[in-house]
Amino acid sequence: MAAALQSDTPPPGLMELPEVLDLKFAAPLAAEFLALRGRPLQVDGAQVQRLGGQCLQVLLSAAQSWKKDGVSFEFINLSGDFIEGLARLGVSAADFIQKDESQ
Repeated sequence: MAAALQSDTPPPGLMELPEVLDLKFAAPLAAEFLALRGRPLQVDGAQVQRLGGQCLQVLLSAAQSWKKDGVSFEFINLSGDFIEGLARLGVSAADFIQKDESQ
């Protein structure tokens, strides 16, 4: 492998969220984030059709954990249903996906 292809910062992993983020999926979602903690991560919301409050709490907690750890964490490709779910739960999509520029 050429040295030019190597980097100190690993490429971000990708977590694709399922169509339904409901109460039943909150614990498995939290476990998945726990297993990925410490690594750069992109969370893809393109498939989400339904967002529940418990999963939103897990998503917000994960974002704060990555921020506290100083590791890259980004929400990408939020579906229209995901954005509507955020609004229904009182969260602005702009605030939800805003990246921390201090990292």
